[in-house]
Amino acid sequence: MNVEADIPILAGVHHLKLPVRDLARSEAWYGRVLGYRRAAEFVEQGVLTGVALSHPAGGPDLALRLDPSRAEAAAGFDYFAIGVPDSAAIETLAARLEALGQPHGGVWRGPRGWVLPMLHDPDGHEVRFHTVEEHTSRGPGEVMRMVDPQETAEQVRPAAP
Repeated sequence: MNVEADIPILAGVHHLKLPVRDLARSEAWYGRVLGYRRAAEFVEQGVLTGVALSHPAGGPDLALRLDPSRAEAAAGFDYFAIGVPDSAAIETLAARLEALGQPHGGVWRGPRGWVLPMLHDPDGHEVRFHTVEEHTSRGPGEVMRMVDPQETAEQVRPAAP
C-alpha cells in the first residue's frame, strides 16, 4: 500500500481567523501595523460581524470575527506564525514595528530559521513571524526536536525599549 497516494492534496493556508472584541480597533491595528486591507465584510441581521483582510505583499488572508468572549479567553495564545522570506525581511519588519512603537521580542536565531515573537494585537493574541529561509539543513524524513526553542534561541538583537 502506498501511503503517499492516500494523502489528500492540500494547497496551503486559505485564511486565518481570529475572534476579536472590537472589530474596528482590530482592523485598524492590522492595517496600520502590518498593512492589511479590507477585502470582504460579513453582515448578520444588519450588523457587521466580521471582515476579511488581504495583504498586498503576499501575507496570508486574515478574517476577524466579532466574538468578545472567545477573544478574551484566547488572549496571549499564538494561533499562527506568519512567514517572512528571509533574515533581512524579518529585520526590516522588526525595525518597522519599533518605529510604530509596537513592543515585540526581538529577532531570534531559532532552531531552523529566524523568529520574531511576542507582538500582540489589541486583543492580546500573539502574532509571530518565522523566516521561510532556514539556516539549518534537515535530512529527508528527519524530525527536528525542539525543547523550549525560545529559551535556547540566540537573540540577534534586542527589542526596542
